[in-house]
Amino acid sequence: MNSIGEIIIASRKNKNLTQEQLADLSKVNLRTIQRIENNENIPRENTLKLICDTLEITIPKIDPSSVTKPANFIEISFKYFSLIIINLALMSVIGWMTLDSEANLNSRFAGLLLSFLLPICIVFFTLKTSRTQRLLKFGSGFLVYIVLAIVTVGFPTAFVTGLLPCLSICLLTLFYGDSLLIKKFTAIE
Repeated sequence: MNSIGEIIIASRKNKNLTQEQLADLSKVNLRTIQRIENNENIPRENTLKLICDTLEITIPKIDPSSVTKPANFIEISFKYFSLIIINLALMSVIGWMTLDSEANLNSRFAGLLLSFLLPICIVFFTLKTSRTQRLLKFGSGFLVYIVLAIVTVGFPTAFVTGLLPCLSICLLTLFYGDSLLIKKFTAIE
């Protein structure tokens, strides 16, 4: 079902009108028309009638689920704070399993295994996100951790302990994991 915004955009384009021209002809504020077309708000009945009369279309039924609310400051802050916490948790788990002075072969193998399994879980739940966006959201901590590890303990130590290979696997899995999952799911079907 088309949203009101999509219907208005299509009708406006069929009439070869710009948003500004539609605003002038319908006596509706330009910003209001932009918000309606972007599905940012539900138009009032009178506003919708003015626009529909100008476009010579019937008034569509309003579907409240088609309107997306803009996120407020608290939601955005919580979202990015939780991303920071996730990045720190992933970094600390892998660092603890590989870089710790008492880390044995078993814990390093577990770190290697987790460096694939944790990011593949993230990829599974964020399949609609682009690769670059996923890498920036969930892998930025790994990139910072790689630089910090090289600066603090040196490249040879970070590589021999398994920290750099594990972090590299995490980054590669975050970036290319969707192609692994998509191939796997299409093969099952």
